[in-house]
Amino acid sequence: MSTHSLSSAGIESAKSSKNFVQVGQLFEKMPVTGEHWKAGFALFFSFVIEAWEMMIIILSSASISAELKLNEVQIGSLIGSIYLGMIPGCLVWGKLIDKFGRKKAMIYSLISYGIISLLSAFSVNYDMLWWLRFCSGVGLAGLMVATFPYFEELLPVKVRGKATVYLASGWPVGFLIAIGVTYLFMDMGWRWIIGISSIAGLWFLVVAALVPESPYWLAGKRRQKEAKEVVRRLSSGKMDSELDNVELIVEEVKEGSFIEIFRGKFLRPTALQIIINFCFSWGYWALSSWMPALLAKKGLSAPQGLGFMALSALFMFPGYMAASYLTGKFGRKKVMFTFVLFAAIGGFGFASSSTMAEMYIWNFVLSFFSLGAWGVWDTWMAELYPTEVRGVSYSVGSTAQRVANAIAPSVIGAMLTANTSFLATVSFISTFLVVTFIATLFLKEMEGEILH
Repeated sequence: MSTHSLSSAGIESAKSSKNFVQVGQLFEKMPVTGEHWKAGFALFFSFVIEAWEMMIIILSSASISAELKLNEVQIGSLIGSIYLGMIPGCLVWGKLIDKFGRKKAMIYSLISYGIISLLSAFSVNYDMLWWLRFCSGVGLAGLMVATFPYFEELLPVKVRGKATVYLASGWPVGFLIAIGVTYLFMDMGWRWIIGISSIAGLWFLVVAALVPESPYWLAGKRRQKEAKEVVRRLSSGKMDSELDNVELIVEEVKEGSFIEIFRGKFLRPTALQIIINFCFSWGYWALSSWMPALLAKKGLSAPQGLGFMALSALFMFPGYMAASYLTGKFGRKKVMFTFVLFAAIGGFGFASSSTMAEMYIWNFVLSFFSLGAWGVWDTWMAELYPTEVRGVSYSVGSTAQRVANAIAPSVIGAMLTANTSFLATVSFISTFLVVTFIATLFLKEMEGEILH
């Protein structure tokens, strides 16, 4: 049992004592300040980097295939290598962010990703490139696991849902940057594209400067002075009176315990979030990872395919904005269910498109609703657990995503090699979205709830 937490009975008595305050209660009263905007900017671009890195190998795949003489199955495996690396990476980083803090995890993840990704640009053969992309996935997983829980632990309750959905909109920004870098340096080859993208690892300097450590994590470690300093910083000194003669506490669980989230009251949300993460990630990523090849089946050239994908990314922004507004008004569950349902409809519509106009219309529907739903889900998943296991719980969910990400490109690559039709391929992918929206019905609503 954690030596840094109070007993359950102690927490109950603490709630009625003037000397003890749950950190989450302070965030019910906290105003939104410039410090939130600065931290949000730093973490937003961290998620942009994550999306950028995930997409860059896909967009460079034609150049890599031409130079290294790879077939579709090998390209699918290469695309999946970073996600295979993220599987152990998520589990390791999940323990580390609960043990050593959110900020250190973010910083070390960015540094390790940048170095390994840069090395991969100098790969001399397929095997070397595959393993270095795998290792860059291990490094990048820290960013994947830490960013959303970290941001939510810095936000006032009243804006937590809206702001975190906006953070999720970093995905299409990263997508567009990856497209832009690929387009600008396409003639120079994939090594330059990956090498330039790796420079983003230097963003650790911005995170170090602008983002304070989570006060929830600090309170859980009994680092009272530091936790209060962060609350003062985030509130711009407007909550000083709330911090006099009090001790900040968080809910007690076993620190960073994977076993803890698979028993008792956590078993149900853990099982559901694993199903949702796997199916939702498969439904989205299986399509995204082979979008250039699927568009080629429809007769689009490589530049036309990049243009189509860029428009798809632009379609995502209104989806995020709508989801951000609606989750604050109707809650996580109703918005997630509705958006995933319409994303599934958009997927089936896209699969059956017979003209370019139909492809654009249905892809708008798919992009709008699927990414809006991702914004809500990235927020909701981190809210389901208390501070001491928020990292490991998010890492388990992220691992389920990465398993889907790793498997899906190879499965779809094999389907394309077997000349499976566009309709059959995209319809198969979209069935995973159907499972996702059913599973969301059984999770607890968290809109307006404090974090523990």
